[in-house]
Amino acid sequence: MTDQGDPLARIAEALERLAGVLPAMPDWTAAPAYVWDQTGARAVEKLAAPALELLKGIDSQKDLVAANVARLAAGHAAHDMLLWGARGMGKSALLRASVIAAQTQDPGSLALVQVASGAFSALTRLFGALGAEPRRFLVFIDDLGFADGDSEGPRALRSWLEGGVDARPANVRLAVTANRRAIVPRHAAEQDDPINPRDAMDDKLALADRFGLSIGFHACSQDDYLAIVGGYCASHGLDWEPGEALEWAKRRGARSGRVAWQFVSELAGRAGRAL
Repeated sequence: MTDQGDPLARIAEALERLAGVLPAMPDWTAAPAYVWDQTGARAVEKLAAPALELLKGIDSQKDLVAANVARLAAGHAAHDMLLWGARGMGKSALLRASVIAAQTQDPGSLALVQVASGAFSALTRLFGALGAEPRRFLVFIDDLGFADGDSEGPRALRSWLEGGVDARPANVRLAVTANRRAIVPRHAAEQDDPINPRDAMDDKLALADRFGLSIGFHACSQDDYLAIVGGYCASHGLDWEPGEALEWAKRRGARSGRVAWQFVSELAGRAGRAL
């Protein structure tokens, strides 16, 4: 009869095969930011974002987000946040900039953890790891949306936000960006529900209402767009013409912070400059 080895080792190996490989965990105190994906977490050694003062045209949104992130970093009561609305208006940039500002004020107090596409379902495991740490964390889900017929994703998010057994721990807050406030898909047919049309719409918005802060971002005016361009150009020492900036936006079919930055990148490239 051949030796089968240590029976306890064989049992452990079998359990590992059944459970799947546990994700890798980094040192959660060592970096300003992390990315959580299907394989685990990896540290990001440098978090990049425009300075808060360069984010123009979103002053009220900036005040709310920066103050909330600062409270989280200080260990005070803070809200989960939903940033929704127009594309390219600085939702994710504002979150990163606010985290950098909080880290500058109190180094080591807070880290940003961005959830990669496809890793949403593993958030409960992430929360378990972060809850054991003395540090505070802002878990960031960018451009969140649920497919038609997906009931599990919205249900999990509700549980994480409000009192479920696997709710996010006290040292963690969620920040979500989305193009629409409802997050889950809505259809024109819901407006014509013959039984109770209000209930159909309220159910779609219920998830958004679970965020302590739900902040809308809207397409910027011409003046705001030019102010954004001017701020970036002044910061990088670039000459520019308002007429050319407007023509750039016209060709792109939009005025936004993202379009403004793309124009500034074009100017820098022409001038042989790096940004």
